[in-house]
Amino acid sequence: MKKILIIIIFFHFISSPLLASKEDELYKKIDLFGEVLDKIKNEYVDEVNQAEAMDSAINGVLQSLDPYSAYMSPELFQSMQTETKGEFGGLGIEIGMESGLVKVISPISDTPAFKAGIKAGDYIIRIGDEQVQGKTLMEAVKLMRGPIGSTIELTIRRKNVKKALKFNIKRKIIEVKSVEAKIIGEKKKIGYVKLKSFNENSDQQFFGTVKKFEKNFKPIGYVIDLRNNPGGLLTQAINITDFFLDDGEIVSTKGRRLSETRKFFARKGDGISGKPIIVLINNGSASASEILAGALKDHKRAIILGENSYGKGSVQSIIPLRNGGGIRLTISKYYLPSGKSISEVGVAPDIEIKEQGDEFQIDTITDNQLNYAIKLFQSS
Repeated sequence: MKKILIIIIFFHFISSPLLASKEDELYKKIDLFGEVLDKIKNEYVDEVNQAEAMDSAINGVLQSLDPYSAYMSPELFQSMQTETKGEFGGLGIEIGMESGLVKVISPISDTPAFKAGIKAGDYIIRIGDEQVQGKTLMEAVKLMRGPIGSTIELTIRRKNVKKALKFNIKRKIIEVKSVEAKIIGEKKKIGYVKLKSFNENSDQQFFGTVKKFEKNFKPIGYVIDLRNNPGGLLTQAINITDFFLDDGEIVSTKGRRLSETRKFFARKGDGISGKPIIVLINNGSASASEILAGALKDHKRAIILGENSYGKGSVQSIIPLRNGGGIRLTISKYYLPSGKSISEVGVAPDIEIKEQGDEFQIDTITDNQLNYAIKLFQSS
């Protein structure tokens, strides 16, 4: 009797008016989509490739979700997989999509794009002779790649600049050394560590540098420079954050799958025994950079100085498809120890210091943000 009752209830649920109406609405939308394609095929002024139109429709669905999800056709997916390190060169920029335009998340330090003057927040409107609007993110990436030593012209729109800017950039192999460091300060020694990215061995480079400074120079504290660091591996951000924390949550990820919902905690032991830290961030600090800065801020372990970070608080996975193509899909989001999401908000600095002057350049005498950090240490 109980089994019969359960079956009746289940049948009632799947055949409920609410579920049926949702399915009816979905089928109506599918029919409408087919009708639109048919109208395009028969009445559009030019002949349209139906397969390409479908690819664009699939990509439109993905890009409506967020700026980082995208579709790759079999040809594009294959070219992304088979390009070898020694054959193709790049420009050195991390990009995303916003309102159908390609937006620079961050130029990577010491790469062709960085040296040419590309800035975080720039919009790329043309790549060579190709109009970018209407292209997918992956198509834009492919256009920017090419033979080493070849030159490509990027046309840029920049906030508060009326005219479009043009940059001729020579492609090269992008090999990013994760860590650069030195001792700075006149009266008191300060350890300056610049993290350019979070690659597979960034943590070991970072730990080795700091331990060397501790042994040979015994600095009073550290400036960790995350400006224009587009992020990278989550594990690296966790390991480096853990180095400075004695306990507590570092970051959590939340997704629809149980495997994507996790919390990461610091192990006992502060690698610099509580010495003060100033972390420099700007609009080009994204993803893993924001995890490091945000966790140290939430635990009051560091002073965050500079400008608001980018706000990329999500994890993407490359998923192959049966047709030989693939999709880049957001599968989870990051949350700081405070429970706040980084997505579209970023990390706000404790002390806001904006770049000053047209001659501003990171880690030079014109770097007013670093100069301010040094003054804080010297006056303490």
